[in-house]
Amino acid sequence: MTKLSVNVNKIALLRNSRGRDYPNVVDFAKKFIALGAHGITIHPRQDQRHITDQDAVDLAELLSSYAAVELNIEGYPSEHFLKLIEDGKPDQCTLVPDDVNQLTSDHGWDFNEHGGFLKEVFTRIGAAGTRTAAFVDPDEEQIVLAAEAGADRIELYTESYAASYGTPRASEVFDQFDRAAATAQSVGLGVNAGHDLDLVNLPGFLRINGILEVSIGHALTIECIEQGIAETMRQYLEICRR
Repeated sequence: MTKLSVNVNKIALLRNSRGRDYPNVVDFAKKFIALGAHGITIHPRQDQRHITDQDAVDLAELLSSYAAVELNIEGYPSEHFLKLIEDGKPDQCTLVPDDVNQLTSDHGWDFNEHGGFLKEVFTRIGAAGTRTAAFVDPDEEQIVLAAEAGADRIELYTESYAASYGTPRASEVFDQFDRAAATAQSVGLGVNAGHDLDLVNLPGFLRINGILEVSIGHALTIECIEQGIAETMRQYLEICRR
């Protein structure tokens, strides 16, 4: 079964827009866990525009009480971020090549340029007892290089799959992701996926064998507004079970 990790960044964004601790990120994490989420994902950025360092601390404390629920912290491996990982010891750390001014993640790592640096970072994070993952495009060469650099998993950046869904290019793009996932597994990497996946396009994506985890936040939050949190979670978990 593919695991569902709920990204709560948008809950933090709503909270920050009013300057109060409402909605409370920890409370919503508890709601998602109670409804069956297998994990909670956060992506603190340097400007703290949604998830803050304190949120990371609070969620790490919360999830220490849930042996079966993982905390995944995503982000650019600055020294500040790495210290956050070493202190909080999440189950998984997904490294993302985000610029400080970037609106959202929009590309995977180039291991030809950053492979040496990332190899050192993977070693450092692994020494803290945290599983490592690298955010990558569905590029087989880059995936092999991620394995050589020492990543435990990759997270496939799925925006191009979502953008092509329902178009004449859908089959071609799906096949690209299918090959990428197969290549990753052939070199010993676990495969996660995320970005613009939703209730409509996720079933088709999970025809790919061996997807261990999907991380979904933006679409899931909108779908919770439209359909309610319990019904939205029920549908996602059913898709993951199938």
